[in-house]
Amino acid sequence: MIKKEKIEELIDRGTEQIIVKSSLAKKLSSGKPLRVKLGVDPTAPRLHLGHTVVLRKLRQFQELGHQVIFLIGDFTARIGDPSDRLAARKPLTDKEIQENIKTYKQQVGKVLDLTKVEIRNNSEWHSNMDFAELFQLTSYFTVNQMLERDMYKERMKKKKPLWIHEFLYPILQGYDSVALQADVELGGTDQTFNLLAARDIQPHYHQPPQDILTVPLIEGTDGKDKMSKSVGNTIDLQDTPKDMYGKTMSIPDKLIIKYFTLLTDVPLSSIKEYEKAMSGGANPKDYKAKLAQELVKMYHGNSQAITAAKEFNSLFKENKIPSDIPEYKIQKEETVTLLDIVANTKLATSRGEARRLIEQGAVQVDGQQIKGWKSKIQVKNGLVIKVGKRKFIKLVIKK
Repeated sequence: MIKKEKIEELIDRGTEQIIVKSSLAKKLSSGKPLRVKLGVDPTAPRLHLGHTVVLRKLRQFQELGHQVIFLIGDFTARIGDPSDRLAARKPLTDKEIQENIKTYKQQVGKVLDLTKVEIRNNSEWHSNMDFAELFQLTSYFTVNQMLERDMYKERMKKKKPLWIHEFLYPILQGYDSVALQADVELGGTDQTFNLLAARDIQPHYHQPPQDILTVPLIEGTDGKDKMSKSVGNTIDLQDTPKDMYGKTMSIPDKLIIKYFTLLTDVPLSSIKEYEKAMSGGANPKDYKAKLAQELVKMYHGNSQAITAAKEFNSLFKENKIPSDIPEYKIQKEETVTLLDIVANTKLATSRGEARRLIEQGAVQVDGQQIKGWKSKIQVKNGLVIKVGKRKFIKLVIKK
């Protein structure tokens, strides 16, 4: 692919908005290396495929020879990004933040070439900022501007509190671009207000305002809410090949084309063919399987993708038991209630959930469905318990 085509794909594929498009196009065509920034607050230890939408866009800049910057918001995470929040985020402690970022570099390396990435923490400058400079920064914004944000309007409508420290978040994020001398900043559509803050601040520091490129937010496996650890609908970069494949196969059919477009390198011409075929009556599951195998191949390699596909087909099409079931050690063979064994083996997060799963018919013991939560079973060596479609455990007597 020639450079011009790469520039066109960078600007057009999976892009929601560019501010200012003509400016960015001119910069990209000039051949001058740009400083391209992406900031992520370490609010959880695992990155998911929702994060890779913008990470992959950052990689496109990297492939064109630009200096990409992965900024870890270890300071701003103490405030919490208010974007799309109807309540203030719980501030994180330094210990929580450091724990969360332990594997960020390794996870980001699944998408970016780390040898060419500038990795920074915004505590480098924010920890040393004095009140005088902070006051100066806040003077560039009005309360009226802040209150224009939709979620603040919604909070006021519902008489929920707005906290002063939340107003500081976009201002500090904007200053990050000053500290890094960013030419371009990337983010999700929920970050537009924060990204624009830098354009207001940079001219005061004799820097040209950065261009902004936003990407769509992607729904999680439930097909409703955006992919988020708090919702529990994520496909994580650290998922095993089997889990990544299985979770992908669980997404609603309506997300297949969007996932192909935003999460893979499959050519748009091929994706259009898939869409046309499904519109003509082709089985969406076949294309979902293509998607699942492509994603596993990208992050775990082709052999793991082939194995994950075989395991999934064996499990769901042929109703076979997986070969690598986790084991749960028991003291002795005895009779217990099914509720106790499901709860004790952590196949459910609580006794209440265990009861609901049993009543819904989601629990099988050695292949037999049991719906009575008070039912008693004989716990013995080698007994296999299945919950839902993918959770298994084998009981093993301690030696």
